[in-house]
Amino acid sequence: MSLARKSIFSTKLANPSRLADGVSEAIADALIDGRIAPGEALPPEGEIAREFGVSKPIAREALRQLTNAGLVSTQQGKVARAKALSGEPMERIYAYAIRSSLKRLQEANEMRRVIETGIARLAAKRHDPEGLEMMRQAIRDMQSGIGKPSDFTQADILFHLGLATATGNMMIRLQMEGMRSVQREVSELFSQRSNRTEADWHATVQRHQAIYDAIAAGDPDLADQRIREHFDAADIASLEVAGVVAGKFEERSP
Repeated sequence: MSLARKSIFSTKLANPSRLADGVSEAIADALIDGRIAPGEALPPEGEIAREFGVSKPIAREALRQLTNAGLVSTQQGKVARAKALSGEPMERIYAYAIRSSLKRLQEANEMRRVIETGIARLAAKRHDPEGLEMMRQAIRDMQSGIGKPSDFTQADILFHLGLATATGNMMIRLQMEGMRSVQREVSELFSQRSNRTEADWHATVQRHQAIYDAIAAGDPDLADQRIREHFDAADIASLEVAGVVAGKFEERSP
C-alpha cells in the first residue's frame, strides 16, 4: 500500500522546520487536485509518517490541520477520509460574525455587493452551462416558493450559487458557498417582512430573471447593471428591515 501512495503525495518537504505544515500542504494538494476522491480513505498515521519521513505526532498534527480546514473527516480509531471541497468552514465563520452585531451583518451585505458584481460580469463572459441551469431551476423554485419564506430563501441561495458556478471558477464557487449563511440571514429577513405583498415577491423573482437573462446573453455590462439594481432594491439599510434586525440584536443582548 505504501508504494501505491507514493504517486499521490509530494514527499519532499520544502521547509523541514515546519514539518506538519509541509505534510498537510502536500496532502491538501492531492485532495484539491482530485488525486484523492471525496470519501476515499487516507493512509494511516504511521504510513503517512513513513512516506514523509516524519514522526507519527507530526503526521497526526498534519491531519488535525486538514480536519480543521474541512478537507478531511476523522473519527477516533478510524482512518481519516477526504471530504468534498466546499465553502463550509467559511460559511460557519460568516454565520458567527453576522449574528454578533448589526454592524457585522451590514458589513457582510456590503461584502456581497462588492463580490457578486464582479462575479456577475465574469459569469456573463463565460456563462457555464451548469451554472445557467442552476439559475433557471432557482427561478422556477422561487416562483413556486412565493409566500413561503423558507422555500424562497433556499431558491435564492441556489440562484447565487448558480451565478458563481456560471463563472466556471472553482474558487469563486467556494467563496459563494461560504457566503450562504449571509444570504440565508438576509433573504429570511426580507421574506418575513410583515408588509410584503405578492407583487413584491414577484418583483424579486423578476430581478433574478433579469440577472439571468443578462448572463445568458453574454452581456457583462448589463449583468453588472442588473445585479446592482437587485442589491439596490434589496438593500439591508431599508428602514423596515433595519428595524427588524436591530430588534433581533436587542433581544440577544443581556
